[in-house]
Amino acid sequence: MPLTLTLTEGVLLRGVEKQAVARLTESMLKWHGLIGNRVMRPNVTATVHVLPKRSTFSGGEEFAGAWVEWKVPSFAFNTREVQQGFFKEATDIIQELSDGKQPRENIYVNVVHTVDGAWNLDGQAMTNEQLGEAISKG
Repeated sequence: MPLTLTLTEGVLLRGVEKQAVARLTESMLKWHGLIGNRVMRPNVTATVHVLPKRSTFSGGEEFAGAWVEWKVPSFAFNTREVQQGFFKEATDIIQELSDGKQPRENIYVNVVHTVDGAWNLDGQAMTNEQLGEAISKG
């Protein structure tokens, strides 16, 4: 389940991107009841993109933002409780790691769901059912 963390340069304190990824990963696993799952944990991956301020915009104007985006199967983030809980926690994490300087209204969290059957574990395209079976073994 890839996480893409995109930040305007200077939003987070320098060098805490690794901590942000670790905390966002733990939060996602927690909200899905998957802490300690040996199948899921190594399949939660992340990339961090830090962009110069001249490359991030709101309403067509330069600004400093943070974007937390997950790409997951359709059964992930599928309840309001999980959505609201994770989105708040993710926003809290980014704001805390910015030393409280990043406004909450400039921290964006979203989820992109994949098409059933278009998920890859160990080189095999898996359906939601197959993926669920694999995760249940972890």
